[in-house]
Amino acid sequence: METYVPKNNFYRQIKQLLKLDFLYQAVSPYYGTCGQQSIDPVVFFKLQLVAHFENICSERALIKKSQLRLDILYFLNYNLGERLPGP
Repeated sequence: METYVPKNNFYRQIKQLLKLDFLYQAVSPYYGTCGQQSIDPVVFFKLQLVAHFENICSERALIKKSQLRLDILYFLNYNLGERLPGP
């Protein structure tokens, strides 16, 4: 994926600057251990950023657009064809 996303791409630059590992500890008290598997908090936060930057209000539209854009997939640490979490 890295070879297909240009060096000056907006999402590539954000990915290099934004370190969100602290979210795992911050939200750990709110994640349950039973039931359906929860969405990775870092992926969830990044999806919210994409929704804001792309002016998308619908979760379905967000997932659909994200699955089609290599730069967004790269930002989310997903590979082409890998299913994104969503509705």
